[in-house]
Amino acid sequence: MTTLFFNKTLKPEKTDYVYVKHLFLEMKIAEPRGLMKKFIVVLYGKLRLCSWSLSELFSMSKSEMPQPVSIQDINHRVWVLQDQILIAVPRKDGVSPVTISLISCRHVETLEKDRGNPIYLGLNGLNLCLMCAKAGDQPTLQLKEKDIMDLYNQPEPVKSFLFYHSQSGRNSTFESVAFPGWFIAVSSEGGCPLILTQELGKANTTDFGLTMLF
Repeated sequence: MTTLFFNKTLKPEKTDYVYVKHLFLEMKIAEPRGLMKKFIVVLYGKLRLCSWSLSELFSMSKSEMPQPVSIQDINHRVWVLQDQILIAVPRKDGVSPVTISLISCRHVETLEKDRGNPIYLGLNGLNLCLMCAKAGDQPTLQLKEKDIMDLYNQPEPVKSFLFYHSQSGRNSTFESVAFPGWFIAVSSEGGCPLILTQELGKANTTDFGLTMLF
């Protein structure tokens, strides 16, 4: 499960139902009655903190807007932009990590099932998106000048910009749709650009933690 922290503190109005309704509006998430009741049970007594898996969050969302997230790996390294390249560095004072924008592909019926939620990844506030392209004999991870909403609004999936997002516990992985079996990774040494790798759990880290920002 991913923990969601709300920057804006809302006061309960009349009932917890009203309070939860306000939370859903803050999150821009639809509020079907059955789901709302489940959410009240989770929130009761903990009105400032709630948890959802990212897959649930994306499937519930009716908003056609990217969701901002912060990303770090299991070694607490964050992504920073340096000379138009994404690099993983230790989180510390003075480091300004990028905010990543995520949005689900609208055309999931044309993609492989059971591989994860296909999403586009962009840099929040910048017209830069992550994509995969072949360089020589193997695919590479690149940043390309592209508006994430232009990708979202295409009549068919733009596979080179899509990643299957899978979640296991608190860890997330991002697998290239264009090159199945290749995952976004960072070197275990740190201070290196993000790459694509086929070698999970070896010299490179492919597990990341995501925190939704609202």
